[in-house]
Amino acid sequence: MFVAFILGVVEGLTEFAPVSSTGHMIIVDDFWFQSKDLFSPEVANTFKVVIQLGSILAVVVVFKDRFLDLLGLKRRRSQDAVQLGRGGHLNLLQVLVGLIPAGVLGVLFNDYIDEYLFSTKTVVVGLVIGAILMIAADWFRPRRPKAETVDQITYGQALGIGLFQCLGLWPGFSRSGSTISGGVLLGMSHRAASDFTFIMAVPVMAGASGLSLLKHWENFTLDALPFFVVGFISAFIFALISIRFFLKLINRIKLVPFAIYRLVLAAIIYFVFIM
Repeated sequence: MFVAFILGVVEGLTEFAPVSSTGHMIIVDDFWFQSKDLFSPEVANTFKVVIQLGSILAVVVVFKDRFLDLLGLKRRRSQDAVQLGRGGHLNLLQVLVGLIPAGVLGVLFNDYIDEYLFSTKTVVVGLVIGAILMIAADWFRPRRPKAETVDQITYGQALGIGLFQCLGLWPGFSRSGSTISGGVLLGMSHRAASDFTFIMAVPVMAGASGLSLLKHWENFTLDALPFFVVGFISAFIFALISIRFFLKLINRIKLVPFAIYRLVLAAIIYFVFIM
């Protein structure tokens, strides 16, 4: 159970922060292999999908009103947009526009990515280049954001963020790191780019995780179920904490502190696991 708890914590804290959950899973590889010793490799890999669902649920909870609005179940309007005299409103089509580029590339190159890009060296490269992008985003962002809130983004910005999201297909680059950086460079505030990033992540991750669970449903055995439950709950709780904390801080601390953290993480992985 301790193994399940630790893996859930790591997943929850790192899945949506711009620090690369893949990079952190390399650090806790010993725990990951313990899970494969406890159960078959198929069950252990299914566990990884389960804890991702815990993180996804945390995003749904944080943005529940926003998702109800997007689905037409509860009408809301950004008070910030109203106060700024901009009556814009995020809609489902903008989210879909942002999802298309990475969705298409992911389908076309999924097998190639799995076979050739998932290695410790490629993760280190992703961590470093992603950090450089984040620093560049803070240095070269427009002095005054064109979109202070997510309700003020344009279709062009949504598409642009979608294109930046393609970089997140490279392991270690971080989906949130690439999209938040892209959003900032395209004239969004850090908070608006973060909100849009988290909203886009739910359909992508939920769809992929759902399909994976359907393929491996037989792995939900009685002896493995407690392991899954502990990992799911710990991932949900710590993702909830991480997301709320991140959203409160991001407009103040920006991206550079996360970039520095990524460079330190890349150095640790390089010297410990590659040299």
